[in-house]
Order: sequence, then structure tokens, then C-alpha cells
Amino acid sequence: MTKPRIPAGAVVRGTDKGYVHGDIPLTPGALKPGQERPVEKVEEKYPYMRPRDAATLILVRTKGRMPEVLMGCRAARSAFMPNRYVFPGGRVDPADAHIPIATPLDRHVKARLLKAASEQRAKALGVAAVRETFEETGLILGKPLEGGAPEKDYGEHWKGFLDTGMAPALDSLDLIARAITPPGRPRRFNARFFMARAEDTSGEIRHSSEMGDVRWVRLDEARELPLPTITGLILGEIGRLIKEPPDRKKQRRIPLFVTVHRKHLMLEE
Repeated sequence: MTKPRIPAGAVVRGTDKGYVHGDIPLTPGALKPGQERPVEKVEEKYPYMRPRDAATLILVRTKGRMPEVLMGCRAARSAFMPNRYVFPGGRVDPADAHIPIATPLDRHVKARLLKAASEQRAKALGVAAVRETFEETGLILGKPLEGGAPEKDYGEHWKGFLDTGMAPALDSLDLIARAITPPGRPRRFNARFFMARAEDTSGEIRHSSEMGDVRWVRLDEARELPLPTITGLILGEIGRLIKEPPDRKKQRRIPLFVTVHRKHLMLEE
């Protein structure tokens, strides 16, 4: 079998150097595209497994001069990234593709998702990001569903959401990155990172069995928390997007973090 080639122009992310600091004043030490913090050492190796689709939602609010992001600490018993601060998120459930939605994905966001997913899967990824955020933090990224609450029971995951007449507002999502967990981890995900404004959500923040210490963290203080490598990378991308907001009416390329030949790469897609 032919080994996959490292794509031309790929940026090899250093494994033995610290941050190469960017010049983004909002986030001291923030990363520019193509730069990285050291890759974590993994003490235990696991058999190869196919990455599963997952979705993460980064909620951003501006309080004073410094933006804040919603983060929480994964439970100590978690097999994947225990005791680390992350954004709400998790794997896609089969039912996510069939959940009623209030508004569809933005056409540019949908086009980005379709580069590595079917149309049905693209919707499911957006719904999964909204569902996981509700499950783990209590916040609802939704709008009133035409016709009111559905008669069908969509399970415990949606209690307090769909039954209130609200449904996922996928047009509030912006896709900002994709990352595939390297081999040798206890879990592997093909994760899409979405971003949305905090003011588009409703509800009160609460903790869950999967995520504790859920709170708003200043962007310039988030790096002081115990973070997975990918979360540090995404924080850098958030800082860049806040400093240089993209035109939502135009298509753009996003970072893709992958591993080829044991080299951790940052591409664009």
C-alpha cells in the first residue's frame, strides 16, 4: 500500500519547541496559522481506530475590552482528555441528522462542511454542536421552531430544549477549523470547531456529569489553564478571527490539523 504523501505547502508543527508568538494583541502568545505549541506526549499507545465525527462549539462574548470564551473542565474519569479545560462538544449521534431545526446552516459554512461530509452529515454536525453545548452547559443556541414544539419525543438529550418550542439555530454557527485526533490516543475524532456569539444563546449556565467548572474565561487568560494541544491552537485561531473578522458573505479556507507519517501538520481546506 502506498504511504500517504505529505501535501506540498503543509506546515510541520514543532514537537520540541514552545510557542512561536504571534502579534495578536488580544491574545498574548497567540498563534498565527502555521505555528504550534509542543505536541503532548502520550504515555500509553492504543490500537488504530477510525476517527469518529464530532463537533465543538466555541461561544464568544465581549465583556469590557477583552473577549471571553465559554470553557469547562472535563471529568477526571473521562477516557479522553481528563482534567483538561475544553470547549463544549462531543461525538455526533445518529439521531442528530433527524432533529428538527429552526434555521439551516449558512451556505458558506455548509460548503466548508461538504468538503469532508455528506449533506445529511453536515446538518448532523451542526446539530451535535448545539446539542452537546446544551447538555454540558445548559445554554440553548436556538430559535422558535415554526409550528411550536414537535409532538415526537426526541429523547432526554432534548428535554428543556425542543419541548419549549425552540430548535437549533444552525445559521448562528461559523465553522472555523477541523482537527483529526492523531493515532495512538484512547479516542479519535474528526472534529469540527464551530464558533457563535454568546448573545445568540439563552438559558442559565450549569455543570454536568461530563463537564465541571463551566465558566467564561478571558481570552488572554485561557492559556493559563491546563489545555489539550488542539484547544491551544484553536484559541490562537479565535484571537486571529476576533482581530480580523472575516466577511461572512464570502467563502474562506479554514485550518485543518492532521497527522501524516507521525508529523503533526496544519493544512488549509
